Amino acid sequence: MSVTLNSDMGEAFGIHTFGNDTALLDYVDTINVACGIHSGDPSTMAHTVTAALDANVTIGAHPGLPDLVGFGRREMKLTANEIRDLIRYQVGALTAFLDAVGAPLHHIKPHGALYGMLSRSDELMESACDVAEQYGVPILGLPHTAHQRVADRRGVEFVAEFYVDLDYNDDGTIIVNRTAAPHDLAHLEAKARRALVDGKTTSIHGTEIDVTVESLCIHSDLSNAPDVAARLRTVLDERAPST
Repeated sequence: MSVTLNSDMGEAFGIHTFGNDTALLDYVDTINVACGIHSGDPSTMAHTVTAALDANVTIGAHPGLPDLVGFGRREMKLTANEIRDLIRYQVGALTAFLDAVGAPLHHIKPHGALYGMLSRSDELMESACDVAEQYGVPILGLPHTAHQRVADRRGVEFVAEFYVDLDYNDDGTIIVNRTAAPHDLAHLEAKARRALVDGKTTSIHGTEIDVTVESLCIHSDLSNAPDVAARLRTVLDERAPST
């Protein structure tokens, strides 16, 4: 299986944008589109879908928590039913835009704090799998967490992600930062290569963590995101089998 490069996009409201979507489309294989809850608006969703299709990039849904001020990066107390409804509502919205242009939904990847909540709770992850089953698409998530455990049990296709621009806890979950900061390119490349070759990364406390890499994620709101994506694209292309 070829390792893909993915990025979160469409995280804007009208003229208020802070991502590097246009530049990143030159490097990524698939994108995760904000569905109007943590960020995104109808016209931004439509534009992002069209731009991705023009770039021959696959499109997944990026549902988040209803916290505009916190950009979906602050946890909320929600029931499993509320989580299911939130994800279904947002995936349905994106699917309407995809249907309008004859494009398929490629996957579901939860956003921010919701992603973290699902990685730690089998009960909440069951709700995400309900929606993935409904649409017949994979879920992108963290290996060796509730993401993979529940997806495997439910028979939902799972794509293991690795985050080069986020730090890891000792249990293999990620630390969701409230704001993005630029990263040293050499450090991120070395981190990605180690994960790809050795299946290892190091937590913030120095613990060695086993990782599985089927997709690398780069966040579009990093100020140097295009440079990071270009570096990662080179790494992945070097590993691609020759034809």
